[in-house]
Amino acid sequence: MTQGARRSPGRRTVLGAAVLGSAALSLGPGGTAAQASTPADSRRRLPVPTVIAHRGASGYRPEHTLGSYQLALDMGADVIEQDLVPTKDGHLVCRHENDITGTTDVADHPEFAARKTTKTVDGTSLTGWFTEDFTLAELKTLRAKERIPGTRQENTVYDGRWTIPTFEEVLRWAEKEGRRRGRPVWLYVETKHPTYFRGLGLGLEEPLAKLLRRYGRHRADSATFLQSFEPSSMQRMAKLVSTPRVVLLWTPDDRPWDFREAGDPRTVADLITPEGLTWIASYAQGIGPLLDLVIPKGKDGKLGKPTTLVRDAHAKGLILHPYTLRNENTFLPADFRRGTDPAAYGDVFGAYEAYFATGIDGIFTDQPDTGLLAAADFRDR
Repeated sequence: MTQGARRSPGRRTVLGAAVLGSAALSLGPGGTAAQASTPADSRRRLPVPTVIAHRGASGYRPEHTLGSYQLALDMGADVIEQDLVPTKDGHLVCRHENDITGTTDVADHPEFAARKTTKTVDGTSLTGWFTEDFTLAELKTLRAKERIPGTRQENTVYDGRWTIPTFEEVLRWAEKEGRRRGRPVWLYVETKHPTYFRGLGLGLEEPLAKLLRRYGRHRADSATFLQSFEPSSMQRMAKLVSTPRVVLLWTPDDRPWDFREAGDPRTVADLITPEGLTWIASYAQGIGPLLDLVIPKGKDGKLGKPTTLVRDAHAKGLILHPYTLRNENTFLPADFRRGTDPAAYGDVFGAYEAYFATGIDGIFTDQPDTGLLAAADFRDR
């Protein structure tokens, strides 16, 4: 059997924010919860594998728009992700990057032509327009558009339909939808480039914590995950709120930017050792690894043998929510591509099965409807 594959009885089937420190609720025979629970408790549980809508339903709508979030929720996504960057006047807005050149119509606004500039963000030189050079009022004059129109031409029909949402707008939306549905709307919130922004006097963690407290998402049992590629950001958040925290992990040779700034020589390869995972577990409840850290690809682009990361992380009480599975051939491992069109859908259900069999607790996906079907198939086996 593949390492970490489904075990019966007792395979974990639900997560609860209140028990994330031990990774999941303990289950009795047949997968039922071993502890008594109240109706409120059950409304805060997540199925395993958990399907996380990556930037909303970004396979179908321009990412990080209220339209993308709403569609993900309507499809039944278990959790919906937001990435946060600041405006010039300190508001937190939802964009995957502070460079908004490719995700808004800013280039079509002559009044902002002079704002185009070149910056170095986390060691990378970028030329374009950046959120930290705009007030919120100015950003609200822009409209969102599809980031990868060559791959997702269908999404371009929605170009210009939505503005850039503030995180507070998302919190209000989630509150409203939660009341309407009678259950919390789970959010997955990432601090983007926190060291860079702190150097500009636009620290992310303090205003984020303030909003989380205002909307009651600051507790250990809140229907919210926090995440960052910079471990120090999650350490900082741990001092501000009790909301569950996840450390994102890129390639093995990557050094988190805050490590580089602090002179810390460790790489992701160091963080995924038992020693590194013990360190992460001292301030976080989970990790969000690149899928390749769970199952590496060979030189031919096909999936190889799973690593021990799932087993090792679970041994430290950490959940695993790797990223990102998408339906299109261009994003799939070579053994799951079908045909020669990079934008066509491949055998994504086969890919889900391979990743779920490792024992991961959830997965980020651009197409949550596909992910939900795959997760249901896996749980029903």
